[in-house]
Amino acid sequence: MRRIRHFLLLTFCLLPTLAGAVELQPGLWEISSNNMQLGGQALPGMQTMLEQLKNLPPEQRQMMEQMMAQQGVQLGDKGVRVCMSEAQIKAQQIPLQDPNSGCRNEVTERSASLWKFRFSCPEGQGEGQTHFVSEREFTTQVNGTFDGQSGSMQSQARWVAADCGGLKP
Repeated sequence: MRRIRHFLLLTFCLLPTLAGAVELQPGLWEISSNNMQLGGQALPGMQTMLEQLKNLPPEQRQMMEQMMAQQGVQLGDKGVRVCMSEAQIKAQQIPLQDPNSGCRNEVTERSASLWKFRFSCPEGQGEGQTHFVSEREFTTQVNGTFDGQSGSMQSQARWVAADCGGLKP
């Protein structure tokens, strides 16, 4: 459970560095992660983690969903869902990280289709790169040290719909 929480939080902390290289579509986005490794061991993929979350006792699941909702995130079919407004995308300020997380991001290289970045969080640091495939898709590769162990993760983000439903940006 702790590893799931760490990787979900890491995913949220990195998202602010991702928007803006191409004119991303505003609306509902779903982000899924795979090929996660920590300390040389493979971690369960996003689909497995979602199943584990669904199987939590109702009180624990509600607590996790409330924590995610406070950050503007909800569980999706294949990952977590976030709402990105047009204003956020244009301003390149996607406030998806908890302001109290202590995470910092810095874009070190930028082109129309690729951004390279560094990040630092209380429980990890490292670097990564995001490839903007289209206005409705981007992928990210992250390598770093998490809780003193080397780790890596790949993620894919895809646009789901223009309407975010009840999910707030």
